[in-house]
Amino acid sequence: MKLQVVLFASSLAVCLASDLKLWYRQPATAWEEALPVGNGHMGAMIYGGVPTERVQFNEHTVWTGQPHCYAHKGAVKFLPEIRRLLFDGKQKEAEQLALREFMSEPLRQKAYQPCGDLWIEFPHDKTSDYRRWLNLDTALAVTEYQFGGVAYRREVVASYPDRAVVVRLTADKPGKLDCVVRLNSPHTNSTVAATANTLTLRGEVEPDGIRFESRALLTTDGAVTVEQGTLRVRGAGTLIIRLVAATNFKSYKDISGDPAARCAALLKKNKSWEKTLQAHVADHQSLFRRVSLDLGRTPAADKPTDQRIKEFATGNDPSLVALVFQYGRYLLIASSRPGGQPANLQGIWNDKLKPPWDSKYTCNINTEMNYWPAEVTNLSECHEPLFAALAELADTGRVVAKEHYGARGWVVHHNFDLWRGAAPINAANHGIWVAGSGWLALHLWERYLFTQDKDFLAKHGYPLMKGAAQFYADFLCEDPLTGWLISGPSNSPEQGGLVMGPTMDHQIIRALFRQCIEAARILNTDKEFADRLAAILPRIAPNKVGQHGQLQEWLEDKDDPKNQHRHLSHLWGVYPGDDITSRDQKFFEAAKQSLIHRGDAATGWSMGWKVNLWARFLDGDHALVILRNLLQPVGKVKGRWSGGLYPNLFDACPPFQIDGNFGATAGIAEMLLQSQLDEVHLLPALPKDWHAGKVTGLRARDNFTVDIEWKKGKVTQYRIASPQPRKVQVHVNGEVKTVMANKL
Repeated sequence: MKLQVVLFASSLAVCLASDLKLWYRQPATAWEEALPVGNGHMGAMIYGGVPTERVQFNEHTVWTGQPHCYAHKGAVKFLPEIRRLLFDGKQKEAEQLALREFMSEPLRQKAYQPCGDLWIEFPHDKTSDYRRWLNLDTALAVTEYQFGGVAYRREVVASYPDRAVVVRLTADKPGKLDCVVRLNSPHTNSTVAATANTLTLRGEVEPDGIRFESRALLTTDGAVTVEQGTLRVRGAGTLIIRLVAATNFKSYKDISGDPAARCAALLKKNKSWEKTLQAHVADHQSLFRRVSLDLGRTPAADKPTDQRIKEFATGNDPSLVALVFQYGRYLLIASSRPGGQPANLQGIWNDKLKPPWDSKYTCNINTEMNYWPAEVTNLSECHEPLFAALAELADTGRVVAKEHYGARGWVVHHNFDLWRGAAPINAANHGIWVAGSGWLALHLWERYLFTQDKDFLAKHGYPLMKGAAQFYADFLCEDPLTGWLISGPSNSPEQGGLVMGPTMDHQIIRALFRQCIEAARILNTDKEFADRLAAILPRIAPNKVGQHGQLQEWLEDKDDPKNQHRHLSHLWGVYPGDDITSRDQKFFEAAKQSLIHRGDAATGWSMGWKVNLWARFLDGDHALVILRNLLQPVGKVKGRWSGGLYPNLFDACPPFQIDGNFGATAGIAEMLLQSQLDEVHLLPALPKDWHAGKVTGLRARDNFTVDIEWKKGKVTQYRIASPQPRKVQVHVNGEVKTVMANKL
């Protein structure tokens, strides 16, 4: 078969419309069955209920707490003693001392909160022809059914241009739409007022904290009356509800905003449904349609989504993999847009006052995993809320670096919240982990690698990277047994307790130092600082191979080959890092052995990581094994409690954590395209079961856009494009060749 380098037809931009939908034959009865919409500022879960529709909504700055510095002043004076105890093998004593004298004040951070619920009540009981769906291509949630000879339709969008959730209800016969609309909130300190055409919800999360307001503006051809804090609509053919929400949050250190004025300003954007929908779809598709994926289609693709999940493990449904891939991209667009907060543990969706793990930002894996798809799946703009948060964390983390470690620069431990807490929280045995800032800072470098945007690197990326590196340059200490420079006190997330010298820390610090040196060279700046980092690099404790042929997780050779913990911390150097690659077979094979020890069952996010790792090990068939474990109903895999998918395709840790969705999307991309070794590697980990397919619009490092088509496991056509024609190394069908990239 002759290999062709071609320009793909524009028809590949979008798969079959039916293959970009989640759909169901019944309403949602649980939150994990509802369908998500979001615009980066508001998120909403659509139940599609009859006779009662529930639209549960969030606003991205509704959190517990208020501006607060979490640093523990004077903690640094206890650092030498904590280290001494750890070097002497007195781990418990070190953890007890750290818990008393070294932790965040207060010990725990704050929680993301729900905002309210929009309820729409209908005089409908026995219905027919019910169907609800979410169209990923248009970001439109729809519910349809028949009642009394009338066809009813509900459409919901979360518009980024309008900063609103907009609902349109229609009946196909004039005057047949009757309903009651109401608002409420799970926060007890809240009130609702109704005027001629508007419901206003006001409340506060706690005294002296976040105050919020939400307004629902009704526009209809029917009659609207006020009834005991609700609005009753009679005799309508169409009803449009424009829902907005805002808080007093201005920044992590300022909550003097006016939620009422903000809601009023948002409602001034009120315009027709047609114009709202047009602007929304154009905005969404400008991002979503950049990438298409076709892995083949079978009759299983025509079944309801919940049924497809149940049957995936024993059936033949490759397009469900493509749907999960695109669903991750959809969720990132919906939960992380410029001007909003970063995607948290549940993206932007949460219905609980006490959500799992506070639904905040866990950055010993989960926050970073949320953004693994951003660059490679062509959603670079969605990365920006994380970068904005890092600029704020550099400020709070600078205080923590000084007060806890006597160091320059900035540091973040394993969690942060809306108030940008950067100090170690919860418990010493897992909360004192210093590599969060290093890992997060490397996302700035990845943005540069994929875009080659020197202006971004100079103004945003490098200054934050340098600050993170400054901390580690001051923080590393000498191991008295080996003479290596090591990290500590720290831990290997989230097992083994407080230690000196966990492998993961060293991999992250090495990577950060290398990239800072390279960035300084590119920008022709900071030679003295770069030279200092270059002098430290060879002194950092190296990766080591242990007695079981494994990559050691710690300085000591104490890994348990029967340990199947969800965290894969010491494999960071394989993915997302490049500390260990196929060009270093000794450590590459040792890392693979460690992954084998961990097993194939895991929580949802851990399976997302394992997909990426097996892809980096160039084993597409094993990566697909993990995907199959993930793409099944929440439950057990081989007798062990495991993650999986809820009926709405949300990933289960369990419970729901969105990072598994993003990890799966990134992993599928990693199976199809890799670029970490200064070459564009096409289909590096293609499973045998993906016999034929095509993907368009993926991104490779060094600012390339890549389209690939394959049959019988071999690339048949491909296109690599860049802003300017230039040469690129391509690894294709077992050969490495130099080709000229097309102009974008």
